[in-house]
Amino acid sequence: MGMDDTNLLVQCDFEVYGHVQGVGFTKHCRDNCLNAGIHGWVKNSKKGTIVGKMQGLKPEVDKMVEWLRHIGCPGSKIEKCEFENWNTINRVDYKDFEIRF
Repeated sequence: MGMDDTNLLVQCDFEVYGHVQGVGFTKHCRDNCLNAGIHGWVKNSKKGTIVGKMQGLKPEVDKMVEWLRHIGCPGSKIEKCEFENWNTINRVDYKDFEIRF
């Protein structure tokens, strides 16, 4: 990444492990992303994790990475968080940030 990443659009997929279902994690994740102008989606996986995709300005996505990795929502206990498929993009593919079912 270059010296000026403030206007760089990036995307990544994420998966959060730990005690993250049944505590409002997807709602908090959606609300944080909407407030930060991040587009994409989040959902509970069948294996008990939270999965999603984020697209947005790099500084905002970086802040959300920290939230997903270390903070989470009240009542959650994050064991680890994995991020894959990092790319720079020209435009976002999603209208907003939604919870999928």
